[in-house]
Amino acid sequence: MIRIYLAEDQSILQSALSQLLDLEDDLTIVGAADNGNNAWEDIQTLKPDVAVLDIEMPEMTGLDVADQIHTSDLSTKVIILTTFAQRVYFERAVKAEVAGYLLKDSPSDELIETIRQVMDGLTRYSPELVINMVSSEQNPLTKRELAVLEAASDGMSSKEIATALFLSVGTVRNYLSAIFSKLGVHSRMEAVKIAKKNKWLS
Repeated sequence: MIRIYLAEDQSILQSALSQLLDLEDDLTIVGAADNGNNAWEDIQTLKPDVAVLDIEMPEMTGLDVADQIHTSDLSTKVIILTTFAQRVYFERAVKAEVAGYLLKDSPSDELIETIRQVMDGLTRYSPELVINMVSSEQNPLTKRELAVLEAASDGMSSKEIATALFLSVGTVRNYLSAIFSKLGVHSRMEAVKIAKKNKWLS
């Protein structure tokens, strides 16, 4: 069972999301809040598997909470919900290593699928939020993701990358999936092209 904490300051939306997620056999809501401060306090105590956070809330924003979870090294995965695609928000989300970054008007099935995917170690960013957000000013890839992509640019297979970087093949695939999601692409070739264009890879 995946334990979910929900933070959303619009009570109607919070109630609708809670009911929707609780309908799934493998998902359960363990807590909810309408402001970031209460959410952060609850998350430290409840230690949910996934925290679904509205980006704009009173007292602490969803990104403030995500920052706290990241710096405190909690195992809770974070999925951010936002209304608008703003570069400053995107960059903070990447820095906080949030696992999911979705638009509020995304289909409900997309949120449910994303929750399951992040529990499998994947990263899911809405393509609409990624488009025009990636630039040479802000590299969204972690050092390990860059190492995997650099190896891929040399033509290595997933197995060869795993051997070279002392990782499992499954972990390499997860890194590649995260890279594709962050860059809004569907192949290694496209990812390498963007990385080289922005001089993230030589």
